[in-house]
Amino acid sequence: MTFWQTFCSTFLLVFLAELGDKTQLSVMLLAAQDRSALSVFLGAALALIIASLLAVLVGGALARCISPSYIQKGAGLVFVSVGLLLLLGKI
Repeated sequence: MTFWQTFCSTFLLVFLAELGDKTQLSVMLLAAQDRSALSVFLGAALALIIASLLAVLVGGALARCISPSYIQKGAGLVFVSVGLLLLLGKI
């Protein structure tokens, strides 16, 4: 993949995944509480940047030790597990 293909697919995946999640709802709540919109935006943006940086660093380190197909399967299992826990009201 080229840089721009990877960039665009990553942007689209993260953007769609973040729509309507607990983080976005929390940010909307903070902004609705008459907080400074700029400080809410900057705090949320910085948090997402740092979380993404950690994911990239950990993913890169894991890829050197573990086959990417195993990482993909493990991530899939984590997503399914979290989904089931949400459906069962455990989270």
